[in-house]
Order: sequence, then C-alpha cells, then structure tokens
Amino acid sequence: MSILTAILGRLAKAALTLLAIAVLNFFLLHAAPGDPAVVLAGEAGAADEQMIEQLRERFGLDQPFYVQLGKYVGGIVQLDLGYSFRQDAPVSQLILDRLPATLLLTLTAFGISLVCGIALGVASAARVGKASDSALTTLALLFYATPLYWLALMAVLVFSVWLGWLPGFGYETVGAGYTGITRALDILQHLILPALTLGLFFMAVYMRMTRASMLEVSQLDFVKTAKAKGLSGPAIRRRHILRNAILPVVTLAGLQAGQLVGGAVLTETVFAWPGIGRLMFESLAARDYNTILGVFLVSAAMVILFNIVTDIVYRIVDPRIGATA
Repeated sequence: MSILTAILGRLAKAALTLLAIAVLNFFLLHAAPGDPAVVLAGEAGAADEQMIEQLRERFGLDQPFYVQLGKYVGGIVQLDLGYSFRQDAPVSQLILDRLPATLLLTLTAFGISLVCGIALGVASAARVGKASDSALTTLALLFYATPLYWLALMAVLVFSVWLGWLPGFGYETVGAGYTGITRALDILQHLILPALTLGLFFMAVYMRMTRASMLEVSQLDFVKTAKAKGLSGPAIRRRHILRNAILPVVTLAGLQAGQLVGGAVLTETVFAWPGIGRLMFESLAARDYNTILGVFLVSAAMVILFNIVTDIVYRIVDPRIGATA
C-alpha cells in the first residue's frame, strides 16, 4: 500500500471520527448543568425571566435539542463552528486568532521534549550503571512525577519573580510596539518558560523510553555481530542501535503529541498565554457552548492530525510497515 493511499484512507476515517466526536461533545456539554442565557443576563445586571427568554430565543437555546444538534452538525459540514454569544464574534474567528499562539507553544515544547529526550536517553544508555546514568534517570523521574501546574508556578516564581531573567506572563510585551526581529525576539523571550515547562514532562518520558529501548536492542544478535566486526561504539549506537530503538519512541511521541494540547490548557492559564487552551478555560466559566465545542473539535482535529503524521513518519523510518500494510 502506497503512502498516498494510506493518507487518503486515514483522512476519510478522520472525517468520520471528527463527526462522531462533535456529536458526542454536543451531548455531553448540553447534559452539564448551567444555562448560558442566565449567565449572560446576570452579567448584564438584568436577570429577569423576560430577559433570559429573549437571550434564549436570540441564540437558539429555546429550540428542541435535536434541532440544535442538527444545526450544529450542519454547520460543521460547512466549516461553520457557530457564533460566540459570550464574545459576540464567530467561533472560527476566535479560534483562528488564538491558534497560532497555541501551535507555537505546543510545537516548540514538542520539539524540545523529543530532541532533548532522545539525546539524554542515548547518553544515559551509553553510560548505563554509572553515576551520570543514575543522575539522568533520577532527574527524569523527578520531572515525570512533578505536576505540570506546580512546575509552571515554580518557573514563574524562580526565573521571573526572584531572578528576573525572563518574563513570566503574556505572549509579548504589551504596548511596546515592537516590529520585525525585535518583536520576534520579544515573543521568544515570553515563549521560553511555558515551552520548557510543557516540554519537561514529555522530555522525561522520551528519555526513559529511549534508554530502555536502546538497552533492549543492544542485546540483540545483529548488534553483537557489528561488535564482532570491529565497529566502534559510537558507530554501533548511531547506525544499528538507535535506528531500531527509535521506533517505539516515534510511536509514543505520536500518541502523546495530542496530549500537549491538553497540557497547554494549564500552561496557557498559568502563563497568561493567549492560546485556545486559555480560550477554552474562559469559555467554560462563561458557559459559552459554541466556543467550547469549537475548541474541543479543533483540539480533536489536531490530535488526529498528529496521529496521521506519526503514521507517515513511521512508514518512512521503518519501510517494512508500508510493505505489509
């Protein structure tokens, strides 16, 4: 089966999966307690029954459940995520405004965690049984066991409040008016703490997986043959051990890439990062159903997209997958 055929097949399945997720989210969200019309009326200082009924009628909340569901699914088919009654703007526009910040944060954190995790895993496996191996393993276990929100708060406290090295909150310096390279460097400074915080947990996972996989592969017969041929240690690790040990890490990275979006909710909230994770948190408090559903759908689409990319990378790394699929 060719890669193109596999991609087309996965895209068709992804479309059906997204539709099922959208319907399930709609059921779950409307089963939750709370009335968005009451929230809006309360914020307007006019929480009388007439005002609430007018708001329900304006936003279609007075219609039967199946009618609301039909309109929502029909809108998704037309790439229309609805209208945010809380922020008085189209949901798609709100998400598009915030999505670049989330992608910047999650992709940077993913790159840091994957590259550093594999590198540290290789270094730990090459020094197995030594003090440096124990130190790296202990550090990885510490980051893995530390709650993400606590790590984020400590990062702000130490590097922003105490040391003053890095900005602790926001996407860029408000009111500075930076442009070009200066603005990019300013955004980079604001990105360092949230990206490192989000990436440390996953870096620990990839390091432990790489170390364990390399130690397992190093005991196989073809590695012993390579040693018998007189190849150097670094060449064996690079050309024989790592190439085969990296396959489980690629699989794990693809499965956990989507979890970065979930982790970004906490990270964006702590660091006031203007992404879709923070948008979802704000929408939950305001009972903004359409925005919540839109963020859920986009997050699910990102998870599915990461999985498709993982399949493609896996076929490239291990051509046997394409030959037997």
